[in-house]
Amino acid sequence: MASEREARRRACLDKAAAEVDGLVARGVVMGGNAFSAVLLVKGELAEGETGGEGAFSGADGTALRASLAKLGYAPEDWEWLLSVDAGGEPLDAGLLREAVCALDPATVIACDEAAASALREAYADELAALDALEEAMLVPGALARVLGMRVMNLGGFAAALGDPHEKQVMWARLKRLPPLGEPI
Repeated sequence: MASEREARRRACLDKAAAEVDGLVARGVVMGGNAFSAVLLVKGELAEGETGGEGAFSGADGTALRASLAKLGYAPEDWEWLLSVDAGGEPLDAGLLREAVCALDPATVIACDEAAASALREAYADELAALDALEEAMLVPGALARVLGMRVMNLGGFAAALGDPHEKQVMWARLKRLPPLGEPI
């Protein structure tokens, strides 16, 4: 019984690794814990950041990790995905959608307008079916439900860090995304 369970677990891990490896081979840049509930999507790299492991190594990454921890997420419970390839070119909408699907997050957070725009294109049909225009357009701060995922566009998280008022706006938006199972 235990060996059968271990075999299923290993098969699941192998499948996930093969999916991620296939996406990386096609130009997708991602990192973090691939089994996380939260996916941070970024399309604009800050000065000094690289497309690899450095994508969330700046002040915005530090602030996002601290915010998620303050909301009650485990320190390792997040993953990230760039909406651009290693050369800075936008990912094809189908490829971005495939990457999000492979990572299977419960919550998707667009950290900047480039990421939100890419998500709008990748999920155009699903967003168009939403009743609320703010949700359908992924207006910054609106919380949309798309294919069972919570999706929010923060509206320029990195740029907001230099302004105390805008930092509070970002915090208010993030507070709307507590770990699932917790009161909202």
